[in-house]
Amino acid sequence: MTNHLGDIQNAKSIFIIGANPAVNHPVGFRHFLKAKENNGAKLIVVDPRYTRTAAKADYFAQIRPGTDIPFMYGMMNLIFENGWEDKKFIEDRTYGIDEIRKEAAKWTPEVVEDVTGVPAATLKEITEVFAKNRPGSVVWAMGLTQHTIGSSNTRIAPILQLILGNMGVSGGGCNILRGHDNVQGASDMANAPDSLPGYYAKNEATWKYFAKMWKVDYEWLQGNFVKPEWMFKPGFTLARWWAGVLDGKNGNDTIENAGDSLKALIVIGNGITSTAQQAKVQEGLDGLELLVLLDPFVNDAGVITNKKDDVYLLPAATQFETSGTVVATNRSGQWRSQVVEPLFESMPDHEILFELAKRLGYYDELTRTIRDSEGKIEWPEAATREIASIVKSIGLTGWTPERLKRHQANWDKFDEKTLMGKEGTEVAGEYYGLPWPCWTEKHPGSPNLYDINKPVMQGGMGFRNRFGLEHNGVNQLAGDGSAPVGGAQSGGYPEIKKDNIEKVLGITLTDEEREKMGATWATDASGIIAEKCMEKGIAPYGNARARAIVWTFVDQIPQHREPLHTPRQDLAQKYPSFEDKPNHYRVFTKYKSLQLSKDFSKEFPINLTTGRLVNFSGAGMETRASMYLSRITPEMFADIHPELAAKHGIKNWDFVWIHSPEGTKIKVRARVVPSVKPDTIFLPFHWAGYMQGVDMTGNFPDGTKPYAVGESANTVANYGYDIVTQIPETKSGLCRIEKA
Repeated sequence: MTNHLGDIQNAKSIFIIGANPAVNHPVGFRHFLKAKENNGAKLIVVDPRYTRTAAKADYFAQIRPGTDIPFMYGMMNLIFENGWEDKKFIEDRTYGIDEIRKEAAKWTPEVVEDVTGVPAATLKEITEVFAKNRPGSVVWAMGLTQHTIGSSNTRIAPILQLILGNMGVSGGGCNILRGHDNVQGASDMANAPDSLPGYYAKNEATWKYFAKMWKVDYEWLQGNFVKPEWMFKPGFTLARWWAGVLDGKNGNDTIENAGDSLKALIVIGNGITSTAQQAKVQEGLDGLELLVLLDPFVNDAGVITNKKDDVYLLPAATQFETSGTVVATNRSGQWRSQVVEPLFESMPDHEILFELAKRLGYYDELTRTIRDSEGKIEWPEAATREIASIVKSIGLTGWTPERLKRHQANWDKFDEKTLMGKEGTEVAGEYYGLPWPCWTEKHPGSPNLYDINKPVMQGGMGFRNRFGLEHNGVNQLAGDGSAPVGGAQSGGYPEIKKDNIEKVLGITLTDEEREKMGATWATDASGIIAEKCMEKGIAPYGNARARAIVWTFVDQIPQHREPLHTPRQDLAQKYPSFEDKPNHYRVFTKYKSLQLSKDFSKEFPINLTTGRLVNFSGAGMETRASMYLSRITPEMFADIHPELAAKHGIKNWDFVWIHSPEGTKIKVRARVVPSVKPDTIFLPFHWAGYMQGVDMTGNFPDGTKPYAVGESANTVANYGYDIVTQIPETKSGLCRIEKA
């Protein structure tokens, strides 16, 4: 999230595509409504169904799932045609927009209408409103990401903002709404298989940096891998861990895992039943030698498996029984205080992991930097300090426990629209939660990324210099006059390193400073680089152009590619998916070979999309255990349009079977509503306990069965994974229905 929820109140238009914040973020949605009421903001919603967010919209477009790129290219086509783009912003602060202009020229309103199903007149109306009401904010969530082209979706939306000059301004930006509490913090701490904490790449230099900061031998770290080169490889993703168990057997995708399969799985507070292809998840669970589930509630993984032995449920403490930091969707750190001691035999996650580390023989190495001279651990303060001391890459240096606790104690003394602490208080001059990057212990945090209208010491910065100084002979640094105000540079400059800091900042280092200083701003344990940069008003990560071209990706600019299971096979021929990808996070992953193998729409003619309900969250393990929340929606259902229901002789609340191209099926209630189109059904994904008509709730330990149980939408979610991240394609697929 480049800006923050309160800043949305400063927008003159809000373009929501692939999100339903009225349901998924109901408290945060009040900022959207305030923008409408107090700032006259125009609310635009693009979604395959008429949602509760759409009910508050000024403009609504009902789009075919998986066609977001054509829609936004159609907007750009009209923006360029009418001269609505921000020419100076494009000239000074971007790279590659000429290629975007060429691609957008192909997407006329008529072509967009054919591909997306959105009338040309609606596209024109929405585009003009968004282009003429600036600053404008773009908002999305998993409706954009959970596609085979999810990464391209999340590139095309920022490009739209770049051409309109809506980046780095209050009321603008790209505001991605995280799906769960602390998803941002989990991402920051490397709960992804391809990076180290802080998004550091898995290369030798950064591994050695972490070894130094953890006070362990690099060779010891490397020795824990089966072979040295595996230290640098990505692991399995959450979406396809089960493929590592099945190991290519019984027609499953092959893996590359040093010649071995996964034997054990430890799940810590994650609803793995919220991932796609639940029949495969079940098969993977059944194939494990050991399954350990850490959760305050019974994890549904322990219920849907047929495995009878070596399944362990460890009662983890809740957030009320622990303390520490979480990170909000806007990058703000928030301290939580323990309310009660852990109940009964439950334990905090870290204590369980410490016990595991002891038995695996590396407890001393794991805790070396967070124990005092007497061997005691000040938890979680010591861990928070360790994170602040190591993670320079996203600027967590300023996140000391003392500062975060002070913000918690004074949370009511911050302005909700600016996040700034109020004058005369002990948090004056700081932004709430010190949103990263927070470069030093004196830096106030950065509420809006890429804002050059503020000095660096007030949260200003340009775009990060990550991809070299030139490409194809074009300078990749920002143009003159595009640096944060008040700094030592007026234009672009490279990321700050030991070998260029004196030149860029115009300073002279002492011999002692050179000796202490790390090679780059991101690996400078001394903090000297950041401190010197703050003195000179320079963002340590550089000041470059935002690139629209990613020359390391299959699609260097975003391209529309039809979903693997598309109702328009004619468009699959015109806009085919990618070539199949071997060793994609260790798993062979099908794309074009599956998409073009047959016309799936002949047998499965209905679009399938999934989403949330306001009363449940994620897999629903906790919320379905609430009598009151479950009473609102006690049974799993499918939203079906009255025309489609009539065609199949289905009446409201009848049972229906939903079949997927994967050969799976679920039995659910039919909720007959006009919010979906006649060619689409919607499934909420919160239920579990039944698998393809089989009641598995007998696997719940006595007294733990939730009040609401049912089939999982993800049992019929189609095969398909993003080409870059491997996130599953749950927002566009195909199915067929029949009355049960």
